Amino acid sequence: MKRYGFIILFLSAAGLLSSQQLTDYVDPLIGSGDHGHVFVGANVPQGMVNVGPTQLEVGWDWCSGYHYDGKKIVGFGQMHLSGTGCSDLGDIALMPTLQELELSREGLATTYSHETETVRPGYYSVVLDRDHIKAEMTATHRVALHRYSFPRGSRNARIVIDLQNAVGDTRLYSRVYKIDDYTLAGFRISHGWANRQQVYFVIKFSDPIHNWLCPSPSSPYAEATFEVAPGQSIMAKVALSPVNEMNAMMNMSVEMPEWDFDAVRKNATTAWDTQLSRIRATFRTEQERRIFYTGLYHFMYAPAIWCDVNGDYMGSDGRVKYGAEFRNYTTWSLWDTYRAAHPLATLILRDKLTDYAQTMLHIYREQGELPVWHLMSNETYCMVGCPAVPVLADLCLKHVEGFDYKEAFKAMKESLLKDNRSLDKMKKYGWVTWDTGDGEAVAKSLEYYLADWSAAQVAGLVGEREDSIYFYNRSMNYKRMFDPERLCMRALSTEGKFRDEPDFNPGHQTRDYTEGNPWQYTWLVPHDVHGLVSCFPSEKAFIDRLDALFLADGDLGANANPDITGLIGQYAHGNEPSHHTLYLYNYVGQPWKTAEKVRQCMSELYTDQPAGLCGNEDVGQMSAWYVLSALGFYQVAPCGGIYVIGSPTVEEATLKLSDDKTFAIRTHGGSDRAIYVKEVRLNGKPYPYSYLRYDDIVAGGTLDFYMTTKPTKWGTAPKYRP
Repeated sequence: MKRYGFIILFLSAAGLLSSQQLTDYVDPLIGSGDHGHVFVGANVPQGMVNVGPTQLEVGWDWCSGYHYDGKKIVGFGQMHLSGTGCSDLGDIALMPTLQELELSREGLATTYSHETETVRPGYYSVVLDRDHIKAEMTATHRVALHRYSFPRGSRNARIVIDLQNAVGDTRLYSRVYKIDDYTLAGFRISHGWANRQQVYFVIKFSDPIHNWLCPSPSSPYAEATFEVAPGQSIMAKVALSPVNEMNAMMNMSVEMPEWDFDAVRKNATTAWDTQLSRIRATFRTEQERRIFYTGLYHFMYAPAIWCDVNGDYMGSDGRVKYGAEFRNYTTWSLWDTYRAAHPLATLILRDKLTDYAQTMLHIYREQGELPVWHLMSNETYCMVGCPAVPVLADLCLKHVEGFDYKEAFKAMKESLLKDNRSLDKMKKYGWVTWDTGDGEAVAKSLEYYLADWSAAQVAGLVGEREDSIYFYNRSMNYKRMFDPERLCMRALSTEGKFRDEPDFNPGHQTRDYTEGNPWQYTWLVPHDVHGLVSCFPSEKAFIDRLDALFLADGDLGANANPDITGLIGQYAHGNEPSHHTLYLYNYVGQPWKTAEKVRQCMSELYTDQPAGLCGNEDVGQMSAWYVLSALGFYQVAPCGGIYVIGSPTVEEATLKLSDDKTFAIRTHGGSDRAIYVKEVRLNGKPYPYSYLRYDDIVAGGTLDFYMTTKPTKWGTAPKYRP
């Protein structure tokens, strides 16, 4: 045995054995505790289907339907959100049993144990305590595959079809009917975060239905019974469609024609490995590697496919669109994801970007404006600003092909010049006013400003000079909101005066801010950092105030939003408006402080445990921040591709780019103490900037970081001007 062990060790060292799958470094339970709100179950990258357990418990920490502390499972729904701060989906649940149950949420619920639970990319299983049935599931993009193993024989084994209970929504209408002894079909229409969500389904069983128990097709519950022998498994395919039952059947026929559970599971794992291999990275510790690849896994959940295999989808205008020549997507958490998730996608998912742009432009054509927070063909208008604008602008400025840039600018312009969501005040005054009943005036204004600046860049690109000047000038109105006495952003009235607040406390949230406070929103000028610096009495005053952010009293006041988490002083890493702030030191010649703060967040606020995220995953944004920061850079400006350098934790990483190009990153001399960059070389030549240009990355090549234990000042500060 020793001799064989030596041979295996030798072959492994020589690279002659197959490498470990990247999915082996993914732990889907990371972020399922605390306030991470991640989905736990089975899916493939960007799948319409996210099949997994929905728990009995409800509330804010059950936005995905699952929390690590949950005690009971009420069913296995086919669709779930991941990391959001609002609840929805959980549609079309199945629950196996050997008993006649009370058909209610409480009656269906059963306990389970984490000890019998297995969660891997593309696969979920658990043993249900009530009947000791083993429930397993895997998936393709549009079809879930369930396998229920019954421990004892029965002529009355049941699978309950539950169209009533989901995650935070209300069933409006539903229908389920039997097509033949193996097949069911139907739909569910509900009201929740998505005002009118409709999904169609077909369920096909591996064994004939012994008895069909359904009071009427519109009943919220139905039961299919089966004759099973001890240890026998019943499988169920559940295909979804946003259009109709016939398309759901077509999706099943194309994506899952056979009954081979292990093959589907293997294919799901392969799909995840293929996507994860877009970045191959090594780290000094296995913990860092688990956090990194689990983060990359969570980042790749969304946007999610929302069309059938033939291109049909339900439009934002409530009309079916037939045979689309692009892949339509949903679950656009843009207020979160424009900051890091989309800039990361432009590096490693460039083959998907044209479809992203086409989806947003079709939403614009269908609803008259770009998406804000789009979910299952519905505009939720969740969060503030026009967050699709920087995302679409980024695609234009990074020269993504396959869509019309002039139409893209037209969509941006019309979205920013509407009268809804306080935009009428932006047109009239140049800011959202606090004395006209418009809440969140500071947050709205600052988000609109960075969108204005983004639109100005694209206007210049397509030759619309007057529009470029207009939007650029409007974006500079953030300077009017800066209070030079209190050194923070404050709400303005219609007369341009600050709100009179004798008891003003920069650490307390008021109605002028969205999930934040003056400390955190003062820095939300990623489009003009040097201009923000000039608002302060001096550059030193800017640095002193930024230093103070990380040392300030963490008391958020009685009205603080629960999303304000992950505090270092008053810096709140658990919420997105803060995510770029750590990188601002590079703009004032102190990159070593960026390195220190970035490393502190990575080591203290991300772990490989269920409570491993300090805030909501927010559909991949929290993880995208970690992935980019681990690689050593972060896009601060909302669009355009200026990636500010921080402190890489990877030992080596290779990014798979388009056109068979790769970009390699290597760190030299890094350690837990050697966190400071002292020199950068690009393709072997000294690189004099403390930032990277997008074009330099996607051209392919090699980037070398040379690390040191001593704080160092190096590189020309980032500058980005129109």
